[in-house]
Amino acid sequence: MMTDLSQELLLPIRAATETALAHDVVPDRCDILQNGSTLVLRLTETLVARVVQDLDGPRQGTEWFSRENAVAQHLASHGAPVIPMHGGISPGPHEHLGYPLNFWQYVTSIDEEPEPAVLGERMQHCHQVLQTFAEPLPELAILTECFGVLEKLAERELLPQDTLTMLHGHLVRSIEVLGRYPFQPLHGDAHPGNAMHTTLGLLWTDWEDTFSGPVEWDLASIIWNARVLEEDEATVQAVLDGYINAGGKYDAEVLQQSLIGRAAVMCAWYPILYPDPSPMRRMKLKFRLDWLERQSL
Repeated sequence: MMTDLSQELLLPIRAATETALAHDVVPDRCDILQNGSTLVLRLTETLVARVVQDLDGPRQGTEWFSRENAVAQHLASHGAPVIPMHGGISPGPHEHLGYPLNFWQYVTSIDEEPEPAVLGERMQHCHQVLQTFAEPLPELAILTECFGVLEKLAERELLPQDTLTMLHGHLVRSIEVLGRYPFQPLHGDAHPGNAMHTTLGLLWTDWEDTFSGPVEWDLASIIWNARVLEEDEATVQAVLDGYINAGGKYDAEVLQQSLIGRAAVMCAWYPILYPDPSPMRRMKLKFRLDWLERQSL
């Protein structure tokens, strides 16, 4: 008997399988690798589909998927450490039954943590390749789009007004400060969960938040938990050293402002991504908000 959850998944799964079939790829399985605002499905030995399920969320349409596809293809074609798109289906992005989706090569993950230095090293490799990405990307998009997220939070009364005002202030300040420094294409959401340790080495994935900004934004995304939540300065230094040893450089002031901006973005998205948060997630949100309250505007 189908559960409520499986019933909810039937339409996005159908969107993925029918799109694959339309490109002469016949699914022989349907393994759910992730089920959240994005549904990730393994449909064949080599094919993975990502299907956006949050159709009423702040992001609508496929424009942002188009940017992800373009950046991911550029990186893979230049040998950067990324999960490539699937070669058997056109990049798209595709939209079927109202669901935006795209297709990726399946890679085999390794169940062990990568060395922190490798995170920095592999991100620097991606940054180096991205310097030759010629297509324009929106500037500081993950920050600027958060103003719309705050409006939705206010409409739904998901956060108190004084909290929304504080987040708005930090977003404005971060955009002002970061706008003074050199921009280049970035990952945009480079937390360690978006780096897969695989049999092919550590590969960065999930480029849907790609935008143009200072490289310190991606570094701040990698180290945020280690520096602020865990106070693990050894891990932080290993990541930064890996980045520098691979040929990168960063500015400490920009990095600090990126940490603040990153926290504001995470807090704004939290009620959207986790409408029914666990006690642990509620505690983490409170920690981030309290930390932001102590940062000067």
